[in-house]
Amino acid sequence: MKFPVKHTLPERSQVRSGGTQGLASTLGFEAWDTSRNIPAEAEQSLRFSPQWEAFLKSRSRTGQVVLVPTTSCVGLNRYLYTNYVSCILQYLSTCVVGATLESLEEEEEGDENESPVDPTSTGESYEIVGTLSKPESADLQFAKETYAVSSREELLSHLLECEIILYNITEDASQIEEATWAASALHKEIETFDKQKIFILISTIMTWANTKPFDPENPDAPFNEEDFRKRRSHPGFVDHINAEKHIAKLRKTNKKKFTTYIVASGHQYGAEEGLFHYFFKMCWLGETPAIPVFGDGKNIIPTIHIRDLAIVLQNIAEHKPDFQYVLGVDASMHTLRELIKCISKNIGPGKTERVPKENAFLSKELTQMQVDMLFVNLRMESLYLKENFNINWFAETGLIDNIAQVVMEYKQARGLLPLKVCIHGPPGSGKSTIAKELCKHYKLHYVRTNDVISEKIAHLEEIVAKEPVKVEREVEGEGEGEDLVEEEEEEEGENVEEAKEFLDAIKENMQQNKGSLSDEYIMKIVKDKLMSMPCRNQGYVLDGFPETYEEAMDLFREEDEGEEEEEQPVGKMPKFNQIIIPEFIFSLIASDEFLINRIIQLSESEVAGTHYTEEQFLEALKRFRKINTDDVTVLNYFDELEIHPQFIDIAVYEDFENRLAVSKIIKEVGEPRNYGLTDEEKEALQRQAAEEHLAKEAKEKAEQERKEDKERDERKERWEEWNKQQEEVKKQEQELLEAQSIPLRNYLMKNVMPTLMQGINECCRIRPDDPVNFLAEYLFKNSPDIDWNKR
Repeated sequence: MKFPVKHTLPERSQVRSGGTQGLASTLGFEAWDTSRNIPAEAEQSLRFSPQWEAFLKSRSRTGQVVLVPTTSCVGLNRYLYTNYVSCILQYLSTCVVGATLESLEEEEEGDENESPVDPTSTGESYEIVGTLSKPESADLQFAKETYAVSSREELLSHLLECEIILYNITEDASQIEEATWAASALHKEIETFDKQKIFILISTIMTWANTKPFDPENPDAPFNEEDFRKRRSHPGFVDHINAEKHIAKLRKTNKKKFTTYIVASGHQYGAEEGLFHYFFKMCWLGETPAIPVFGDGKNIIPTIHIRDLAIVLQNIAEHKPDFQYVLGVDASMHTLRELIKCISKNIGPGKTERVPKENAFLSKELTQMQVDMLFVNLRMESLYLKENFNINWFAETGLIDNIAQVVMEYKQARGLLPLKVCIHGPPGSGKSTIAKELCKHYKLHYVRTNDVISEKIAHLEEIVAKEPVKVEREVEGEGEGEDLVEEEEEEEGENVEEAKEFLDAIKENMQQNKGSLSDEYIMKIVKDKLMSMPCRNQGYVLDGFPETYEEAMDLFREEDEGEEEEEQPVGKMPKFNQIIIPEFIFSLIASDEFLINRIIQLSESEVAGTHYTEEQFLEALKRFRKINTDDVTVLNYFDELEIHPQFIDIAVYEDFENRLAVSKIIKEVGEPRNYGLTDEEKEALQRQAAEEHLAKEAKEKAEQERKEDKERDERKERWEEWNKQQEEVKKQEQELLEAQSIPLRNYLMKNVMPTLMQGINECCRIRPDDPVNFLAEYLFKNSPDIDWNKR
């Protein structure tokens, strides 16, 4: 028999940025942000983490994700842009059908006594089929089959094949209408059902938000499932409570064929943290000194881990209880301020600050629904979960008690794993340039010993300077009880006396060492920097430190290791602090000749104020070669930890700014592991790109116009020059003609002109009928060149 699961699964390649992804990470489902692509190796590491495998072994008979035909089925709605429901499917695909029907005692004694398996438990897992939010999306591994649903009629035909249908309306109010339609459509087909179908609506405790205490004498008494008929919804969640009532009403027709359940879920957290992602992201980014608490923060927020919610749904599907309404909440009753303070302490700056309640409405990253959910104030207790279900809680005591696991899930689900790099190399090789470029590209923290020491001293001086201000504030705060307590709590971790003592010790040590610090203080300060939340969240780039094997041992060893380090057997891998140990080691190599020539080419302005003067540089280079021989080098320490250094010959690239070396390192390290660009940064980059494009076009246009003007001027100059040359030629020709005509003119004036003038005068006197012939005859007869006597 085939029992499919109906659900629209999200795209595998990407999930919307900032959206909740629910059970994705906690149940082993890879999930990441759309602002970037996750490499395949990172995808695999997230999907098959040791924590997930351990969880599967505790919940499944096989310890694997198996999709086989079973004796039960689950169907889910086409829920877009969230992973909450899809991750519930992922969880169900790993669960043994009927496993929750066995008592906890039987599970514990099963291996020892080899008791027979409950007949309702087949040892098989749920078979998952469903629909994709986008038909072109790749199928998810836990789904055996996916459907492309184009209409509600087609969706209904698939839902009719299922025995259990889940609809989640906690994240997207637009799903409410489809959920009520699906339940009504299935109810209309009730006569055609061969087996009982179960419809489970995952709603929210916001449908209780305006419920007043029933006992005025005990206003702190928690609400439970028995009070569900008296619940009063928040004004923004009226559609949710109407959907609950509508689906509850459909159960009354024929429970044996169609039964419905409503799970009022507490605010869900885990993996990508859902509602609390706003605070997790703010803490992880580390851009604010304190995390805001909207209002007084005293409101109690019911919560549940998404993995526990999945277990609750599995219990309902398999137990089929008589009661219809279930509160899906854990045992915690934490206030908003307690939750934010815990998040801030474990992943952020460790401080919180009270801000006006209205500031929540001004945040672009919080929707109106999320703001309303943050301000809910309810004490809730689920009696039915404790008394009727077989729940192996993952986080029964809430977020605060399980914050370490929750933070790990959050980082893994969003791919926010710290990137830790160490750059090693001789002086003048470009370590600092490369380290800064990597920090800029990956948004990491630059760690250089001198900078870290200066930063630490400034921080200690700032703490010490706060002491008189704090005393004055305490005097002014008398009578303000709660505010004073809160201010004192905000100062946790900043012991003024301890800071003053450490600052004095540093200054005294520097005075004794002529302005330098001893290795003991350097190690403590650098280690404190690497253990700081920003470095633990985003990561760091170590610039040229540690320099020796011993320094590496001291810097990266476990805090509680102490003197035991010397007692370790020879050849055994040294113990190290996994939180701060580098992930990538890059060693820059170059010959002394190359490095010296590179420094010689530096200008005086670049050398000024550095250790690159001739004497200092040669001394530093000599010291580096001495502590980095073939047998003794800090790189041996990382080799022993199987963090093998990668060598980069900078002389090969012949690039003074090391651009090619940076590109090679980036290629080795891979894609950034952060949130990517914010909307504001994307807009700024788009504006910058547009401005650069316009500037480029304007520059090209100006250059083209300049070229055209230049060509026009050149043509004009050539034309003027040609005309000038032509005039000169004509002038020279005229002068030549004039010079050549002088002899002829002289001859004419001497021999021709006198006779011609006499002929013309004679012609005028006689006035012959043919003057031309007369003049010709006259010139012929009177020409001085003709001697008529000889003729």
